[in-house]
Amino acid sequence: MTAVGDELPPLSVRVTRADLVRYAGASGDFNPIHWSDRVATSAGLPGVIAHGMLTMALTGRLVTDWAGSPAAVRTYGVRFTRPVVVPDDDDGALVELSGKVTGLSEPEGGERIAKVAITAAFEGKTVLGRAIAEVAVPSE
Repeated sequence: MTAVGDELPPLSVRVTRADLVRYAGASGDFNPIHWSDRVATSAGLPGVIAHGMLTMALTGRLVTDWAGSPAAVRTYGVRFTRPVVVPDDDDGALVELSGKVTGLSEPEGGERIAKVAITAAFEGKTVLGRAIAEVAVPSE
């Protein structure tokens, strides 16, 4: 049974430039800051950065893996606070994801909802703020 303080199994994901190309194709976001070092640095960035929505999606995967189904997620939101810089090598950028149940409630529908605080870190620094999911969990 889910309880306040429960920690979600951590997830580590490597994001490579090839992942950025695939994501750009799927999302239609071909902004050159996601593939060109020249453009990214001229825009004041430290290098090519991952799409914010890709980072958000990876974090969502942490939650849906724990919940057992994407259908269990009732709300999910984040703020983008720091970019994930993706080097032009085979290793890519390591994004480390974790989550913790910070609250439980039972709204009028009788469904039990867990509030999950999520952390996404790159190079030891958080890249998402106010990352919160509300997830339906079994009552017993």
